Amino acid sequence: MTETPTRPQPAAATPPEEADPFEVFNRHQGQGVVIDPYPEWAELRRKSPVHRLSIMEMMGREGPAMPGMSSEVYMPLTFDGVTEVLRDGQTFSSSGYARTMGLVMGHTILEMDEPEHSRYRGLIQRAFTRKSLQRWERELVRPLIRQRVSAIRAAGQGDLIRELTFPFPVAVIAGMIGLPEEEHAAFHRLAVELIMIAYDPPLGMRASQSLKEMFGRLLEKRRAEPTDDLTSVLAHAELDDIRLDDEAIFAFLRLLAPAGAETTYRSSSNLLYGLLHDPEQLEALARDRRLIPQAIEEGLRWECPLTTIMRTTTRDVELEGVAIPSKCTVGVNMGAANRDPARWEEPDRFDILRPQRPHVAFALGPHTCMGMHLARMETRVLLEELLDALPGLRLGDDAEDAPITGLTFRSPGRLLVQFDP
Repeated sequence: MTETPTRPQPAAATPPEEADPFEVFNRHQGQGVVIDPYPEWAELRRKSPVHRLSIMEMMGREGPAMPGMSSEVYMPLTFDGVTEVLRDGQTFSSSGYARTMGLVMGHTILEMDEPEHSRYRGLIQRAFTRKSLQRWERELVRPLIRQRVSAIRAAGQGDLIRELTFPFPVAVIAGMIGLPEEEHAAFHRLAVELIMIAYDPPLGMRASQSLKEMFGRLLEKRRAEPTDDLTSVLAHAELDDIRLDDEAIFAFLRLLAPAGAETTYRSSSNLLYGLLHDPEQLEALARDRRLIPQAIEEGLRWECPLTTIMRTTTRDVELEGVAIPSKCTVGVNMGAANRDPARWEEPDRFDILRPQRPHVAFALGPHTCMGMHLARMETRVLLEELLDALPGLRLGDDAEDAPITGLTFRSPGRLLVQFDP
């Protein structure tokens, strides 16, 4: 494997009938090629807290930017700089997503600024109440995870990525939405193709339309006969005389698809990688389950699944002593912020016992990830079920290391494990 490069190579063309969208997306994100971008980010941080970069350089791509995207980006790399951007939605707007992801998702809270953002977030938040999370854990998350862990137990060994962390989050999201099980595989494929808009715009647009048709069939049924799934909640929710029309619901469900499936799969995989490569910490977790919450937070800090998000300046501004003109793209590097040595001692070290301090893996401010409580719950259940069913969990004797890789989205390629009988 290439030694610690920091830029992915162009993906080889694959005939459409043979293309695996998951592999194609991962190749574009530098999986298997970008091994560890953190040393480069640390070196940049030592030189300046904010850097002006080519956006293609930042994304690891060659050629022109996609339509609507700036050619350059200002990238804050410190915790203080990143949190300043995320808290100030007036100066650092989210509206730029309308020209990129908005092309395939529609008008979502991802691209909304205040006051529109708060109104719609308040309406949609009703689908993520504590009562709903408790029911989803009981009826959906735990049964799905237990079923897959039991299959690994029965086989005597397994790959925790392909057999567990990759498939279960999308099954959870699809189940929450109310999609029938026979549509789950197509839903997952379309969710990945949707966010390939930056690399293959026609594919992203086709996926957007296909998801609309899939959701449209379900929404028609739920408007007439609501159940307790998320689509029914969105179809009938009302706040200050505002109700979501069909297009707004389609947009939110399109956003939920990759946000809920891709990031949870990667964050839980990264945490398991850290634990399995440090048996003492895994054993400490097995002995004391009270460590699970802080292990989850350390995994998110150490290797957040999505390293960078975008903002656009609405005025000339100075950030950490660096002048940024109005209407410029800001690449908010949460991955670098979570390893800022000014905030964490030995930040590159995975340590579930370190003193806990808030991180920015779920962003911060008005656009803090709406699904963060769901993601934490899913990961907690995952750890509980693994520790209960697979005593002595460890890396397989013959397992070759498949490190955490990627640039914007990061995760390991496989985690081959064995356990005590």
